[in-house]
Amino acid sequence: MENDQSTGWMSRIAEMKLAVGIPPAGTSVKDALDFIKGAESLGVGTVWVPEAYGTDAATQLGYLAAVTERIELGSGIMQIPARTPTMTAMTAATLDLLSGGRFVLGLGVSGPQVAEGWYGTPFTKPLLRTREYVEILRKIWDRKERLTFEGEAYSIPTRGGMGLGKPLKLMFQPPRRIPVYIAAMGPKNVALTAEIADGWLPAFYSPDRADVFKPYLEEGFKRGNRNPADLDIVAPAFVSVARDFSVEAARSVAKAMLSFYAGGMGAKEANFYNDLLKRYGYSKEAEQIQELFLAGKRAEAAQAVPDELVDSMGLWGNDSRVAERLSKYSEAGVTTLQLNVVAGDTSARLSQIETVLRIGESL
Repeated sequence: MENDQSTGWMSRIAEMKLAVGIPPAGTSVKDALDFIKGAESLGVGTVWVPEAYGTDAATQLGYLAAVTERIELGSGIMQIPARTPTMTAMTAATLDLLSGGRFVLGLGVSGPQVAEGWYGTPFTKPLLRTREYVEILRKIWDRKERLTFEGEAYSIPTRGGMGLGKPLKLMFQPPRRIPVYIAAMGPKNVALTAEIADGWLPAFYSPDRADVFKPYLEEGFKRGNRNPADLDIVAPAFVSVARDFSVEAARSVAKAMLSFYAGGMGAKEANFYNDLLKRYGYSKEAEQIQELFLAGKRAEAAQAVPDELVDSMGLWGNDSRVAERLSKYSEAGVTTLQLNVVAGDTSARLSQIETVLRIGESL
């Protein structure tokens, strides 16, 4: 598609789709099934199933394919260090087949602590690895020829070994090319995502600071000869719009999560979430959060997260404030808003999603 330089990506005001997710650990989709089915009945477009170093995404998505009917099923995310690209291509094609074309593949490189400490895979050249991985996936799904690939990170058939590797094709023709979404935070990874992916999964996205990402997105669109409309931006938002709403309670949940990632999800010298806070303009606070968290002072680390920052990532307050924040996300170019309800039982969480839908429909 030709790149339209006359339309900046920031000027895109689109009707946003809605998505939901489930917690990354301690909750299985079976436990969350009533919530997921309720979200489906409300018209929520996608449920994202996470994967870290606990429950895997693929098994749960297979279960969801059997017990849901319309909602898209996204992996949020399958980690590149955990699987060969051919295994991921097979899994994704199978899930898409089982779900009747409802699977969305979310991918990410994870980080050095998890890649090397859990998967035993060197965290080297993540951008190159991602680019080659996606290229291999699409060659497999296209099924135009037997798979061969000679790259820097991947070689199929493999180099060395017995020398008996045989190029193969996927044994069935997938009905479509499965959408590939990439989780990206760093400038170069965001640019790569805009260049090659169908969607972007940004973590801890603040629409008030969308300009932070603008040059990298534009760089990627230009390299890939693409338009902003080619990329689905799936932004997460903390939600608390219950009748017994409390700003402080909502903030405390959001702060605890943000401090966990910015403080401890990565080594001191390599924490992508911490780097993100610095790019948002909170360098001093990011350093303090990490220092406190690594010292075992988790409560203090959470308190060090600025109110202004978590408020910019949340939908809480009265109807007019929620409407204002929804407009902010839309004006920032967000096309899918993932609603992460911070508290409540299944009924209460669904009620909050319904409230957001009602407010959105009134805009």
